[in-house]
Amino acid sequence: MASLEKPDKKRRSLIRLGIEQGQAYAWSRTRMGGWAVAQSPILGTTITLNHLKQRGYLPLSDIYQQITPNKRDSLFLMT
Repeated sequence: MASLEKPDKKRRSLIRLGIEQGQAYAWSRTRMGGWAVAQSPILGTTITLNHLKQRGYLPLSDIYQQITPNKRDSLFLMT
């Protein structure tokens, strides 16, 4: 019985993310491992950049641009 709890939680989570019930059921029952799921359309269509921004996460590209000095700064000039 314990093996059914995890797929049901996945299904409910996918439905909360906006996936249709039938698709959520199929994706929650996948036998793919975590790495394969991460590379599949399952996460690409459910966890988008907009969704992550709403949850408070920042894209790494934004953080990189904030902490990287401008190439025109004296740090990069040879003296």
